[in-house]
Amino acid sequence: MACLNFCTIFTRRSYFNIYNRKVFFNILRYSSCSTNANCSSCVKLNFINHNTLFYNSNLICSGNFKFYSTEKIVSSSSTEDQENEEEKQKRAKAWQRMKWSLILMGSFFGVMSCYSFYVLGSPDRDENGNDIKDEFSYLPTIQQWFTRFYNKIRYYKKIIQEPSQDKLLPDPVQYPYVQPPYTLVIELTDLLVHPDWTYQTGWRFKKRPHVDAFLEQVGSPLFEIVIFTAEQAMTMFPIINQLNKNGLIPYTLFRDSTDFRDGIHIKNLNWLNRDLSKVIVVDWNPKSVKLHPDNAFIIPRWDGNNDDHTLLDLATFLRTIAFNKVEDVREVLSYYQQFPDPLAKFRENQQILLEQMEEQERIEQAKKEHPPLTRKFAKSYVSYER
Repeated sequence: MACLNFCTIFTRRSYFNIYNRKVFFNILRYSSCSTNANCSSCVKLNFINHNTLFYNSNLICSGNFKFYSTEKIVSSSSTEDQENEEEKQKRAKAWQRMKWSLILMGSFFGVMSCYSFYVLGSPDRDENGNDIKDEFSYLPTIQQWFTRFYNKIRYYKKIIQEPSQDKLLPDPVQYPYVQPPYTLVIELTDLLVHPDWTYQTGWRFKKRPHVDAFLEQVGSPLFEIVIFTAEQAMTMFPIINQLNKNGLIPYTLFRDSTDFRDGIHIKNLNWLNRDLSKVIVVDWNPKSVKLHPDNAFIIPRWDGNNDDHTLLDLATFLRTIAFNKVEDVREVLSYYQQFPDPLAKFRENQQILLEQMEEQERIEQAKKEHPPLTRKFAKSYVSYER
């Protein structure tokens, strides 16, 4: 049987009491086995110093055993106790700091809440500092303040959620000025331009292929072009000025003209001041036009590729509506919105129409070259009567 060597060391939960720097025997080591028989003897050890009981355990052993005394184990245990004590102190200090931070934060928010309630709940004052009576002045004082506070909160919430103007576009112009019969509301970002960022140049905006030709083809007198985007005006004004060198974009609307609902900036056409039967919204995000889906024409989002020809197909589609003088564009848009790619369906219908027109021309040409016998007989009969 191989020699069995092990040490029984007191854990830190064992209480050491070193009195007068006395060293106690705290390790029991079994040095070797004398026989190959199984261990059967049991030794009960009691370590006692003065009036302190250190440890009491039953040990099953085999062979001879010896007691060893080391000051290193005692010093190591003392070091662990010191480290644990330091760790407890650090935790206590961290908790103290966090507690004071929470108290200061709560105090700050409490003071700011009281100040906001005072400012928003107090009545308006004139130049002399006198209170101006309003519709809440007849109420009890506390109720006055709470009602004013609630109405001011609703007012500021309305400013954030609703457009900044009641009419986003001015009234249509009258004769002798030219007012296009249709209004084209089109998104800017990822439809006419695409934001691009690199380490060398930073943020840049890339023009979509054929964007200038598109604006030329669908501009006045066919469509009144309105760029309507949820981006900030300060960011997009320089981009629009670069696109609008020929003055084909009369109106631009930005984030302050949208409805903010459920975390989404929505283009509410009810504020547009135009006949919705003549309004077409071209966008890539159906959520931004969810209030008026019948006026929306959703096309895929442009990712910046250079071999894109979508705007040419879109211009052909819009010009077809204008030339046919469609009374209500929502009927046409609703039909094409049932297809995953409306422009692809439009190209397919256009090809079918072209084939039908060519077939009709061939039929008419054949009739001219080979007129029916009845027509020949009628002509000969008329000539005979004369």
